[in-house]
Amino acid sequence: MSTSSDGTGTTARVLRLLDLLQSRPVWSGTELAERLGVTTRSVRRDVDRLRDLGYPVNAAHGAGGGYQLGAGRRLPPLLLDDDEAVAIAVCLRLAAGGTVEGLGEAAVRTLAKLDQVLPARLRSQVEAIHEATVTLDSDTARVDAAVLLLLARACRETERVTFSYAGPRGSGERRVEPYRLVATGRRWYLLAYDLDREDWRTFRLDRITGAEARGWRFRPRADAPDAAEHVRRSISHGAYDHVCRVRIEAPKALVDKRIPVSVGTVTADGPSHCIFEAGGNHLGWMAMHLGVLPWEMKVLDPPELREVMREQAARMLRTAQRVLDHAVE
Repeated sequence: MSTSSDGTGTTARVLRLLDLLQSRPVWSGTELAERLGVTTRSVRRDVDRLRDLGYPVNAAHGAGGGYQLGAGRRLPPLLLDDDEAVAIAVCLRLAAGGTVEGLGEAAVRTLAKLDQVLPARLRSQVEAIHEATVTLDSDTARVDAAVLLLLARACRETERVTFSYAGPRGSGERRVEPYRLVATGRRWYLLAYDLDREDWRTFRLDRITGAEARGWRFRPRADAPDAAEHVRRSISHGAYDHVCRVRIEAPKALVDKRIPVSVGTVTADGPSHCIFEAGGNHLGWMAMHLGVLPWEMKVLDPPELREVMREQAARMLRTAQRVLDHAVE
């Protein structure tokens, strides 16, 4: 950009030119000159300035020609007005909450970047719209957007975080080195190194309150586990009183389509069988969920689960027999 006395005016005009090019597919040089209040020669110079900044501005001559903002190898920063910035931030928050399938993690990364440059007055507008918006997805645990953004930045900046955590086995303060955020479609989880317990831990974000980043940086640990696999095993095994192992007479690819990754793990056991592992706090509920699966199976562990399933099966047979007897009468 120009550094002369009219540099500020030139910069503003170039930004205005970029805004116009983003608002319509094609502009003639005359139209742009009229909108900007300059000559067509000045328009050509400003187009060259945009190209120097990495914006691919195409120019075509003739009756149907004009200037067009094209796709290039580099992605320059977008120029957004206030309404556009607020709209994007609101949409990203909704996507981060799981309302747009597959966009959760990408939305959080993008929202974290946008939040850093969003003025306070616009951030308050985004907060107001978000608080006034509800969705009908009752199965999705609600996560504080401020906590989500703070943890996303802390993961990127390798910054220690403290927070209060209400876990299934008690509440307390935690000091962690955040590593990755993992979304399952229904919930958000944080994989972090717990400094007090000296081990890797998984935390549900909807159980986190009072999160703070104090500015203490840390060096990433070389022994960091695979985030997705660690969280999957933690939420399907580690937090429960019982862990079942079941051999299912169906190929892994078929079972994967029926059982969500947040429920348990499925491991191939030959071409036509697989091992399903999952955790639960009540053997009766575990037996019921296994009972609705459409395949033959054998319970490997725990032995108590086999007994519960036998009792449920016997009770269902007695009920079915009474229904048949009543139909015959």
